[in-house]
Amino acid sequence: MPSPVEDRPGLLLRDSLRYSDTVLIVPPHLIQCLTLFDGEHTERDLHETLYRMSGDLRAGEAGDQLTTALVRAGFLDDEAFAAMREARHREFAESPVRAPAHAGSGYPDDPEALTTVMRHWMGGEPSAPQTDAIIGIAAPHVSPEGGFESYRAAYSKLSPKLRDRTFVVLGTSHYGAPDKFGLTRKSYVTPFGETKTDGALVDELTRAAGDAIGMEDYCHSVEHSIEFQVVFLQSIFGPDIRVLPILCGSYFRSIYGGGMPEDEEGVKRFLGSLGEIAAREKDRLCWVLGVDMAHMGARYGDQFEAVADANEMIEVAERDRMRMERIAAGDASGFWELVRENRDDLKWCGSSPFYTFLKVRPDARGTVERYEQWNIDQQSVVSFAGMSFR
Repeated sequence: MPSPVEDRPGLLLRDSLRYSDTVLIVPPHLIQCLTLFDGEHTERDLHETLYRMSGDLRAGEAGDQLTTALVRAGFLDDEAFAAMREARHREFAESPVRAPAHAGSGYPDDPEALTTVMRHWMGGEPSAPQTDAIIGIAAPHVSPEGGFESYRAAYSKLSPKLRDRTFVVLGTSHYGAPDKFGLTRKSYVTPFGETKTDGALVDELTRAAGDAIGMEDYCHSVEHSIEFQVVFLQSIFGPDIRVLPILCGSYFRSIYGGGMPEDEEGVKRFLGSLGEIAAREKDRLCWVLGVDMAHMGARYGDQFEAVADANEMIEVAERDRMRMERIAAGDASGFWELVRENRDDLKWCGSSPFYTFLKVRPDARGTVERYEQWNIDQQSVVSFAGMSFR
């Protein structure tokens, strides 16, 4: 992303998967040199490019420094990076629990401070819980500081009476493989405590869906879309609850190649197995979707500066609402037809969890409790909503 440091312009590089903890800022005059790190160009090509740019025979030294910095950071596809990746995967596989990845950044890492901020996020005058027919909610996974009112709109529909259910948390897998589902048997830990994962349901899905599943998927270790939901669930019910955390990879092939997501055999098997669990377990489950919607503006590759609820974002809101209407009506195919339009130029990162839910709970009918747009930076907007399902 563009460097946010005023006195250090350039391109900021970081590793979202946290194989590397290093953050680099590449200065403007070296940014175009990154295209040479493609496995085809040589060190000599780098030096010649820098010489043509500057006319300075010593410019190659800057190229050598850039190469060294990228290697040390683990930002090149080489042995150093492979070792970092292997170590991180092994660390997660051997850990008895899924440790909190975003405590101290997305929310406080101190239990008392977290309790205080949760009172703020869940405070105000929420509507009374309606639990007689509630089967689930959809909440954002954007930073709670930016989207807490939509979190509140969704989670205020849940009552303490639901605490004995298994909460099936369908989260967006931002880093996982397309048409795959990430599972883990590990308990989710937050500053509030440890929440158990329903291992029996994990095993059932694994047996039925086979290679459509990434078991002990490393993406769980860094993904926020489920972690934030667990924190909100714990704030309502306490940590002693059961969850079935499922990371849903994008249905990329369907969006770009046509057809429906379940045309992929693995997706079909997974949706079938999860649907059988939903039909059998019925009211012993409660569904929680961790989903954002449109991603618009400079950060996301658009050629305009996005401002929440203004200009281009007014049309985005209309298109968002059309999709939400299909979701609320339980119309999976109608929703997906809108997602595939223009190859999802709205860039809904929550489309796969929504579609998964609609396919396994075709009887679900939804209500949009709140819709918002939020400037994640001065040029970019994320939209999201709180929804309830009956």
